[in-house]
Amino acid sequence: MKNHYLNVSVCALITLLFAACAKINPPVNELYRFNQLGFYPSEEKIAVLDTVVSGPFYIKELNSGKVVYEGLVSQPRLSAFSEKETVVIPFSQLRTKGTYFIEIPEVGKSLPFEIKDSLFSSLSKASLKAFYLQRSGTAIEAEFAGKWERPAGHPDTLVRIHPSAATAVRPAESLISSPKGWYDAGDYNKYIVNSGFTVGILLSLYEDYPQYAQSVSVQIPESANQTPDLLDEIWWNLEWMLSMQDPSDGGVYHKLTTPSFEGMIKPTECKQPRYVIEKSVTATLDFAASMAQASRVFAPFEKDYPEVSQKMLQASIRAFNWALQHPDALYNQRKMNANFKPAVSTGGYEDRSATDEFFWAATELYITTGNDKYTSYVKEYLPESFILPVWGNVSGLAQMSLIRHRDKLEKEMGSLSDSAGKQLINYADSCLAGVELAPYAAAYGRSSKDFFWGCNSDKASNQGIAFLYAYRLTNDRRYLTNALHSMDYLLGRNATGYCYVTGFGHKSPLNPHHRLAASDGIDEPLPGFLVGGPNPGKQDGCEYPSLVPDEAYIDILPSYASNEIAINWQGMFTYYVMALDATLRDIK
Repeated sequence: MKNHYLNVSVCALITLLFAACAKINPPVNELYRFNQLGFYPSEEKIAVLDTVVSGPFYIKELNSGKVVYEGLVSQPRLSAFSEKETVVIPFSQLRTKGTYFIEIPEVGKSLPFEIKDSLFSSLSKASLKAFYLQRSGTAIEAEFAGKWERPAGHPDTLVRIHPSAATAVRPAESLISSPKGWYDAGDYNKYIVNSGFTVGILLSLYEDYPQYAQSVSVQIPESANQTPDLLDEIWWNLEWMLSMQDPSDGGVYHKLTTPSFEGMIKPTECKQPRYVIEKSVTATLDFAASMAQASRVFAPFEKDYPEVSQKMLQASIRAFNWALQHPDALYNQRKMNANFKPAVSTGGYEDRSATDEFFWAATELYITTGNDKYTSYVKEYLPESFILPVWGNVSGLAQMSLIRHRDKLEKEMGSLSDSAGKQLINYADSCLAGVELAPYAAAYGRSSKDFFWGCNSDKASNQGIAFLYAYRLTNDRRYLTNALHSMDYLLGRNATGYCYVTGFGHKSPLNPHHRLAASDGIDEPLPGFLVGGPNPGKQDGCEYPSLVPDEAYIDILPSYASNEIAINWQGMFTYYVMALDATLRDIK
């Protein structure tokens, strides 16, 4: 009997000891959501708990376990499209740099996070370096890419003219050379519509933050020259784009592609013939716009790029004139396949209208040349409200250029610039209505309509850029703060708990839909790429863990609808993170 009581006492003592240890060193709970890169000392610091509790929370130093800040969690916040509730954990008053974790007694502790300066410096460089890793037609060297080196693939020096693109001068199956450029996305093809858009947003980054861009080196083969790495990388794609213009008439081929997508194989293993496909008005105008913008940006760098500025301007003017003569030449892949062989099933980048492309091209040509003949087209196609720029509607790129050059524009065009600025601020204000009740403390992600194919770029990053423009126009800190909050969302403070950029954070995509990454034999994905994000449309047919809009994401290779990478998404994200880095790095 004594032994029985002794055993009971020992068990009780062990239970108490375990309970005491749990209080001293509680388990990590992954329900904490926060920016996995950390926080700036002087900016707002918010975490979210993906469940409901009440009462105090504690911020503790990682090494000592010392409490450095305590506060109360918010009242529960309800999702607008699910039954999920969250609570917000605010600790903006903690400004001391260091490594910390959050602890709520009944929940456990979070993974560690940092408070530090230059928070986005490494991410900014990686987002730009991703374009080097995406280059076509060249060896990616170990000196610049480390273990992600690879031999050259797709030289594209013997590209066939597709029957849809044939002319008397360039008959079907004749050969042209069209090397370089970036692979478009998870596939190995190259598309002018998406390339023009991507180049446009990256050139806008340079025009908006020139001093910052000139200071950033990402170690690419051209880094030793006198031109900023951002522009060197853009030129790799611009040079390919120039080869896609038909020298006989100025029109631009819609894309360079294989008839069907290659498998998940290395570039050197690809065997399908590659074609340039028929000219389209949208491709030609996107080409015209980006070339006009590039012409003025590259003008100061004649030493490294002699005569390039003038060459691009002339190419732009010829393309615009072709578009005026062929305003209805919209690309329709189904119709093309009915008339020409081989049939093509790769990305269509189709559009129902070219009015936004005319607006963008005319705007860039006017800003570069000052020629009044483009003014009428700008006026004709000026939208009534600000539209977030995406490849399918590029009006926002034109509006951003009008805003950017407002001090240089005269009279009528100056008035249009003022109008574009007011439209953008109205848009930003509409996004902030009710933001104080957002479940993840961000303007983005409060509506089910925020989640679709490519939403991490086309809505979250895009909206963040709009906030940054509004901040530059007004100097109102609300816009900058909310631009940072949307980035917090992308980097971990969201319903899935993912940092949506490969190679960053404690939970990031490992299996993106990306042929280069899938075929290289390396466990880790190529770093610095933003993936598409939650997409309840699940056009890929994969089984997602949830169809709740902000949870409809799966990190598997086949999920091109939620887990692919793409240069247009990467371009938007690169602008976004670099602009934040440039804006916040000097704020104390």
